[in-house]
Amino acid sequence: MPLSEDEQRILSQIEQHFYEDDPHFAQSVSESSLYRHALRNIKWGAVLFVVGLTFLVLTLSVSFVVAFVGFLIMLAAAFGIERNARKLGRAGLDQVTTSVRSGRLRSTFGGAGQRMRDRMKRDDQ
Repeated sequence: MPLSEDEQRILSQIEQHFYEDDPHFAQSVSESSLYRHALRNIKWGAVLFVVGLTFLVLTLSVSFVVAFVGFLIMLAAAFGIERNARKLGRAGLDQVTTSVRSGRLRSTFGGAGQRMRDRMKRDDQ
Protein backbone atom coordinates (compact mmCIF):
# COMPACT_ATOMS: atom_id res chain seq x y z
CA MET A 1 0.00 0.00 0.00
CA PRO A 2 1.65 3.25 -1.10
CA LEU A 3 1.90 6.22 1.19
CA SER A 4 -0.39 9.19 0.76
CA GLU A 5 1.07 12.54 -0.22
CA ASP A 6 0.72 13.81 3.34
CA GLU A 7 2.55 10.76 4.73
CA GLN A 8 5.29 11.12 2.13
CA ARG A 9 5.71 14.79 3.03
CA ILE A 10 5.96 13.96 6.75
CA LEU A 11 8.46 11.18 6.03
CA SER A 12 10.62 13.49 3.92
CA GLN A 13 10.57 16.11 6.70
CA ILE A 14 11.68 13.50 9.22
CA GLU A 15 14.45 12.38 6.87
CA GLN A 16 15.60 15.97 6.29
CA HIS A 17 15.63 16.65 10.04
CA PHE A 18 17.61 13.45 10.57
CA TYR A 19 20.28 14.52 8.06
CA GLU A 20 20.48 18.02 9.57
CA ASP A 21 20.57 16.82 13.17
CA ASP A 22 23.39 14.25 12.87
CA PRO A 23 24.99 14.16 9.41
CA HIS A 24 27.85 11.86 10.45
CA PHE A 25 25.48 9.21 11.79
CA ALA A 26 23.19 9.60 8.77
CA GLN A 27 26.12 9.03 6.43
CA SER A 28 27.32 5.97 8.32
CA VAL A 29 23.82 4.47 8.31
CA SER A 30 23.38 5.08 4.59
CA GLU A 31 26.75 3.47 3.79
CA SER A 32 26.31 0.34 5.87
CA SER A 33 24.44 -2.68 4.62
CA LEU A 34 24.16 -6.42 5.08
CA TYR A 35 26.66 -6.85 2.27
CA ARG A 36 29.32 -4.74 3.93
CA HIS A 37 28.82 -6.60 7.19
CA ALA A 38 29.18 -9.97 5.45
CA LEU A 39 32.29 -8.80 3.58
CA ARG A 40 33.85 -7.56 6.81
CA ASN A 41 33.18 -10.95 8.41
CA ILE A 42 34.77 -12.69 5.41
CA LYS A 43 37.89 -10.57 5.84
CA TRP A 44 38.11 -11.40 9.55
CA GLY A 45 37.54 -15.07 8.73
CA ALA A 46 40.45 -15.00 6.29
CA VAL A 47 42.68 -13.44 8.94
CA LEU A 48 41.59 -16.08 11.46
CA PHE A 49 42.27 -18.81 8.88
CA VAL A 50 45.83 -17.55 8.39
CA VAL A 51 46.32 -17.37 12.17
CA GLY A 52 45.11 -20.96 12.50
CA LEU A 53 47.38 -22.11 9.69
CA THR A 54 50.37 -20.37 11.26
CA PHE A 55 49.57 -21.91 14.64
CA LEU A 56 49.22 -25.33 13.01
CA VAL A 57 52.58 -25.11 11.24
CA LEU A 58 54.43 -23.75 14.27
CA THR A 59 53.06 -26.35 16.71
CA LEU A 60 53.18 -29.37 14.43
CA SER A 61 56.70 -30.22 15.57
CA VAL A 62 55.65 -29.92 19.23
CA SER A 63 52.55 -32.06 19.36
CA PHE A 64 49.86 -33.31 17.00
CA VAL A 65 47.20 -32.61 19.62
CA VAL A 66 48.24 -28.97 19.97
CA ALA A 67 48.47 -28.64 16.18
CA PHE A 68 44.93 -30.01 15.93
CA VAL A 69 43.74 -26.87 17.74
CA GLY A 70 45.15 -24.85 14.84
CA PHE A 71 43.24 -27.06 12.45
CA LEU A 72 40.03 -26.46 14.41
CA ILE A 73 40.63 -22.70 14.22
CA MET A 74 41.09 -23.01 10.47
CA LEU A 75 37.93 -25.11 10.18
CA ALA A 76 35.85 -22.62 12.18
CA ALA A 77 37.17 -19.75 10.05
CA ALA A 78 36.35 -21.64 6.83
CA PHE A 79 32.80 -22.27 8.02
CA GLY A 80 32.44 -18.59 8.92
CA ILE A 81 33.73 -17.52 5.51
CA GLU A 82 31.35 -19.92 3.76
CA ARG A 83 28.32 -18.77 5.78
CA ASN A 84 29.05 -15.09 5.11
CA ALA A 85 29.76 -15.77 1.44
CA ARG A 86 26.26 -17.26 1.21
CA LYS A 87 24.84 -14.15 2.89
CA LEU A 88 26.79 -11.98 0.50
CA GLY A 89 25.44 -13.84 -2.52
CA ARG A 90 25.59 -12.74 -6.12
CA ALA A 91 23.84 -9.40 -5.56
CA GLY A 92 26.13 -8.47 -2.70
CA LEU A 93 29.22 -9.38 -4.68
CA ASP A 94 28.02 -7.19 -7.54
CA GLN A 95 27.39 -4.28 -5.14
CA VAL A 96 30.82 -4.61 -3.52
CA THR A 97 32.66 -4.77 -6.86
CA THR A 98 30.66 -1.79 -8.14
CA SER A 99 31.59 0.29 -5.11
CA VAL A 100 35.26 -0.64 -5.51
CA ARG A 101 35.19 0.28 -9.20
CA SER A 102 33.43 3.59 -8.56
CA GLY A 103 36.32 4.80 -6.43
CA ARG A 104 34.70 4.70 -3.02
CA LEU A 105 37.60 2.54 -1.89
CA ARG A 106 40.01 5.36 -2.71
CA SER A 107 38.03 7.79 -0.59
CA THR A 108 38.13 5.27 2.26
CA PHE A 109 41.92 5.33 2.29
CA GLY A 110 41.95 9.11 1.92
CA GLY A 111 44.01 9.27 -1.25
CA ALA A 112 47.03 7.61 0.37
CA GLY A 113 48.06 6.07 -2.96
CA GLN A 114 48.17 9.45 -4.67
CA ARG A 115 50.24 10.92 -1.83
CA MET A 116 52.69 8.02 -2.13
CA ARG A 117 52.98 8.54 -5.90
CA ASP A 118 53.57 12.26 -5.35
CA ARG A 119 56.34 11.53 -2.84
CA MET A 120 58.05 9.09 -5.19
CA LYS A 121 58.14 11.53 -8.09
CA ARG A 122 61.51 13.09 -8.65
CA ASP A 123 61.81 16.82 -8.33
CA ASP A 124 63.97 17.11 -11.46
CA GLN A 125 61.21 15.96 -13.81
